[in-house]
Amino acid sequence: MLPPGTLRRPLAAAARLARARARPQVFASLATGPRQNNSIFYEIRTYDIKPSKMKEFVEMVNKYVHLRTAHSELVGFWSAELGAMNKVVHVWKYDNFAHRTAVRHALANDKDWQGKFISPALPLIEKQHNEVAYLVPWCQLGKPPKEGGVYEWVTFQMKPGGPALWGEAFRAAINAHVNTGYTKLIGVFHTEYGLLNTVRDSVRFLESQQNVLLIPLQCSPLK
Repeated sequence: MLPPGTLRRPLAAAARLARARARPQVFASLATGPRQNNSIFYEIRTYDIKPSKMKEFVEMVNKYVHLRTAHSELVGFWSAELGAMNKVVHVWKYDNFAHRTAVRHALANDKDWQGKFISPALPLIEKQHNEVAYLVPWCQLGKPPKEGGVYEWVTFQMKPGGPALWGEAFRAAINAHVNTGYTKLIGVFHTEYGLLNTVRDSVRFLESQQNVLLIPLQCSPLK
């Protein structure tokens, strides 16, 4: 007969191993190279604003955004009207990641921008989400047919695999929608950093979809 506890220790070890295997495994990689250095990209910033502070935040943006656009190009700045309330969405264009790094450094040292906007605006923001996105190869950034319109910001969460998997089917679906004359396509972005497998504007590649109606701010280049 085995001494007491001889069987319990292997069983306990096996139980620990089973629990470890059941837990989600986390992996990370670190990379650099041309992908991080070259090519124009767009940073999509979404801020959740405290409901009682939305009007104050928008007024501050309209008043001081010129301090920010002195450093890099603003594509558009909108507030959410339907779908997700108390949000603002703004899109910035960069030549490459080195350009963005230089801009962020300059902004951190811009006393006017930090003092007049950042310091008073931060207490008004509840949450911030940033994504790096690229225009899909078959789409160029467009202009609205006239000023004063509204924008539909559509986010498609696609199955993993990237445009190589679902690109052509997605392009066909978008073109079919645009060709009806129902809407004017401004741009289609594919996220590279942030929430991945996301496209903004076929069903078998779609995981989820979210639509938000946006109103351009007074300062927005896209109106």
